[in-house]
Amino acid sequence: MSEDSLIEYPCDFPIKVMGKHSDDFVRNMVDIVLRHAPDFAAETVEMRASSGGAYLSVTCTIRAVSREQLDNLYRELSGHPAVKVVL
Repeated sequence: MSEDSLIEYPCDFPIKVMGKHSDDFVRNMVDIVLRHAPDFAAETVEMRASSGGAYLSVTCTIRAVSREQLDNLYRELSGHPAVKVVL
């Protein structure tokens, strides 16, 4: 285990992305995740709409292999204009 990380790689790692509910939000998020985790199974995406339906949370559990992979994925997800929060 790396001294600067509490995560032991490889591991299953859930990433939750919240943003404006739109027809292409899930597809866009899955496309980004697949660029960083090509083995991600898109059919495992979990979705939940906000109570008013204006926002959608998408959870993708990837097989994380490094901190660099996660940092790059978080950076690209956070930079997407439809994304409000990445956890």
